[in-house]
Amino acid sequence: MRDEKMKDLKKDGHHKGKGHGSHHRGPKTFRRGRALAFLEMMKLKRSTIKEQLDKPEFQSINQILVGELKAIDMLINEFTQLFEIQEGEEKEAINHNEEGMVQNETN
Repeated sequence: MRDEKMKDLKKDGHHKGKGHGSHHRGPKTFRRGRALAFLEMMKLKRSTIKEQLDKPEFQSINQILVGELKAIDMLINEFTQLFEIQEGEEKEAINHNEEGMVQNETN
């Protein structure tokens, strides 16, 4: 019995453990989902800062807000390049997260 498992391991180059062939999301997909969620959070912060630039009550810190906006733009660009995130992928992840939230609410 053990010899058969070793043959399978040698033949395929990897072990077929529990859940082999299942349709569950793997750890890479999970981490990528978290990266996309972080990117979406950064974009939300960016839009908040952008709105503050137009409000008169924030005029005294206008230069600070401009600096923060430039910094967050740089962070978003570097993060997008580092994780090789495409624009369509971001929208897909947002829709997937919203579907998950709806399913959790119905359970």
